[in-house]
Amino acid sequence: MSELQPLRQRARTAESAELTAIPWWPLLERGLQDLVAPHIHIAQAEPGERICRVGKAATYWFGVVDGLLKMSNDDLAGAPPMTFAGLPPGGWFGEGTLLKRESYRYNVQALRRSVVAGLPIEQFDVLLGHSIAFNRYVLNQLNERLGQFIAARETDRSQDPDHRVARNLAALFHPQLYPGVGSLLRITQQELAYLVGLSRQRVNVALQHLQDAGHIRVEYGGVRVLSLDGLRQHRPTRVN
Repeated sequence: MSELQPLRQRARTAESAELTAIPWWPLLERGLQDLVAPHIHIAQAEPGERICRVGKAATYWFGVVDGLLKMSNDDLAGAPPMTFAGLPPGGWFGEGTLLKRESYRYNVQALRRSVVAGLPIEQFDVLLGHSIAFNRYVLNQLNERLGQFIAARETDRSQDPDHRVARNLAALFHPQLYPGVGSLLRITQQELAYLVGLSRQRVNVALQHLQDAGHIRVEYGGVRVLSLDGLRQHRPTRVN
C-alpha cells in the first residue's frame, strides 16, 4: 500500500452544503462568507492519522465534519498519558493555540475514518478583526473548553469506571462545543474505551449501569443520551 500524502495535500475546497453545516458560518455577514469560503478546505483523515502533533506550529483552525478524533498528550516525553477530549462532529478546536501563536501542546488523531475541515490562521485572524459575532463564538469556545479540560482533569483521577464513562460521555454530548452530535452519538465501545482509558469489557459494564440508571440508551452503532444532567451529576460509587 502506498504511503498517504499529507492531509493538506489531499484537501479540497468545501462545498456549499459543508459550509452551511459549520456552526459559526451563519454568524458571518455575507461579505465575510464570500471572503473566507475559498480558504476552507475539507480532507478525509484515516484511522490513527494525526491532524495536530506536539511541537508543530499551528497554522489552521480545525473542525470535525464527520467521524471522531482524540485530543491527548500521547508520546509527550515525561508526562503521564492523558486524553483531554474526544472530538465528535460539529466540534472546532485549537483556537487558543492560534490566538497565542504557539506550537501544539497536544496531539489530535482520528480514531476512525473522519472528515476534517480547516481554516487557515490568516482567515481566522480576518474574522476576528471584522466580526463581533465570530469573536463571541470563539470566546464562548474558550470558556467552555476550559471548563471541559478542568472536568477532564478531575475525571482522569477518578478510580470509579462508571463515573469516568459518564463524564466522558457527557463531554461528548456538549451542545455548545459539539452541536453536530444531537442526542445520538455514533461511537463504538472500543472507541469509547480509547477515550476513557478502560478496557472495552469494563466500558460495556459501565454503559449497562448508566442505561439502568436512565441516563442513556445503548443503540446499534451508538449511544443516545436520555439525561445529560444525569450523566454530568453521576457520582462515583462509594465503597464501604
